Amino acid sequence: MSVTTHQDEDHADGGQEAGGREETREERADRQWGELIQEIRIAQTGVQIMFGFLLTVVFTPRFAQLSEADTTIYLITVVLGAAATGALIGPVALHRVVSGRRIKPRAVTWAARLTVTGLSLLLATLVTALLLILRVATHNHLVPWIVSGVFAWYLFCWLFLPLWAGRDGKE
Repeated sequence: MSVTTHQDEDHADGGQEAGGREETREERADRQWGELIQEIRIAQTGVQIMFGFLLTVVFTPRFAQLSEADTTIYLITVVLGAAATGALIGPVALHRVVSGRRIKPRAVTWAARLTVTGLSLLLATLVTALLLILRVATHNHLVPWIVSGVFAWYLFCWLFLPLWAGRDGKE
């Protein structure tokens, strides 16, 4: 039988985490929030540059010459880029709205979900943009294979490698 102390009650898991870090639930949320914001800054920059570029394409003379299929790919890409932008900026708005309400652990969870959604939408945006660019630039029958290879590379870098690296939590 163990005795619960006040210190144990302050820890979300009753003591140390598996990695040996002692922090309260609020301290963990503060740390996780800081880490998440740093990650979002990188993704936001990429999605904002990509989205800004996509918005200008419609105003170029060559846009009118696109086939119906390429115009459809472009429109899908713009919508994906807009959605990715919203999801990756969402955590900042979430933090601002809930700040001071003492729900940071929940806010971190929702912000992390928005970030994963945003990264998934960014992945789709990049793949469809690459498809459009290569179709217009080359008209080559290898374009779908090239795009599939880049998509596989993104999945390896963004999903499989992190999952593999963290499979047992040890280095």
